[in-house]
Amino acid sequence: MKRRILASRAFIFLVAWVIRAYSRTFRLTVVNEQPWRDHLAAGGCVILCCWHQQFFSFIHPFRKFRELRPSLMISQSSDGTLVAGVAHHMGWQTVRGSSSRGGLKAMLGMIQKVREHRLGAHIVDGPRGPIGAVKGGIIHMARETGAMVVPMYATADRAWHFRSWDRFFVPKPFARVCIRFGDMVAMPACDDPARFEAQRLHLEQTMLPGLV
Repeated sequence: MKRRILASRAFIFLVAWVIRAYSRTFRLTVVNEQPWRDHLAAGGCVILCCWHQQFFSFIHPFRKFRELRPSLMISQSSDGTLVAGVAHHMGWQTVRGSSSRGGLKAMLGMIQKVREHRLGAHIVDGPRGPIGAVKGGIIHMARETGAMVVPMYATADRAWHFRSWDRFFVPKPFARVCIRFGDMVAMPACDDPARFEAQRLHLEQTMLPGLV
């Protein structure tokens, strides 16, 4: 019953409309977007990545990328069904799966879509954490597509923090929200497992200061 409600078009439309209306109250600032946009315009591939706790702040602002047909991996859980529906409504191509279920198939789907459309996004510690731990999927996808990895962060001067594993936060109405893109990170392919782990750890250490 719950899954049917979460998957219904009417409910997804309602949730997407509420998120859009609510997010329009934010006083938004975007920092350092142009470098990766220039790389994309020049024919390169980009995978944006963020922490699970900050995902909400990106939902509405990222509608402006819908013409680029970006891809996003979302879990196969019942809650993921709703998130996937909202993301699709906002213009994202969703690939269902996660590290805990359907991960390999979803990763291959993401690789195919990033190669085709050259833009994707990935939640590096989702869907269950642990918080602050970058999982290896982003490294595999970047290596296979030749994409530059671009960390992104969201902060708000006023927000509600949930009692979840990652302290998921939602900015309060009329909060000052800042979306900041980090520098592009290359992930060259290599057969050495130690190099793979070094790349994963480098990305993790790069992004850890962005947790709030």
